[in-house]
Amino acid sequence: MKIVIINYGAGNIQSIKFAIERLGFEAVLSNDWTEIKAADRVIFPGVGEASFAMKMLIDSGLDVLIPTLKQPVLGICLGMQLMCNKSEEGNTIGLGIFDVDVIKFTPKVKVPQMGWNQIYNLKSDLFKGINENEYMYLVHSFYAPNCPKAIATTDYEVEYASALQQDNFYGTQFHPEKSGDVGEQILANFLKL
Repeated sequence: MKIVIINYGAGNIQSIKFAIERLGFEAVLSNDWTEIKAADRVIFPGVGEASFAMKMLIDSGLDVLIPTLKQPVLGICLGMQLMCNKSEEGNTIGLGIFDVDVIKFTPKVKVPQMGWNQIYNLKSDLFKGINENEYMYLVHSFYAPNCPKAIATTDYEVEYASALQQDNFYGTQFHPEKSGDVGEQILANFLKL
């Protein structure tokens, strides 16, 4: 299986690569269109600020490529947020794959939400064999509100979509690569989709 982790300068790519290797697979880091299009699975990571990350995608033309991919694609953290319509962070226009706008937590709660929180309302084969209310690792100040494309929910100030799915596109607000055995099971499930 050919697994490509999109390398566009805004990703936490080494920890994802190591997690894939622990599952017994190799992952290639690439921003090459041909290599990404030929992959069996694509992982779209993201760490950092939305407008800067989107500029990196635009500069490499990946903003055009990613929405056209036909194989399973997994956006992680900021990667998932950039797959949404837009984000309040930097007033950023996203890729429009998930029909939801990313907004910021209010000052009533500590941001970023950093640490372990539960996921529930699990609705996809991405979560096959995963129990409701498992704890996953999150670090974020912005979130996708609950919406029809939500396949997992988390509660922090409000219930929000901690995972999304639209056709072959999946997104997790949490970091499966940093969430221990349960997170690695979710990555393994993604590789089987």
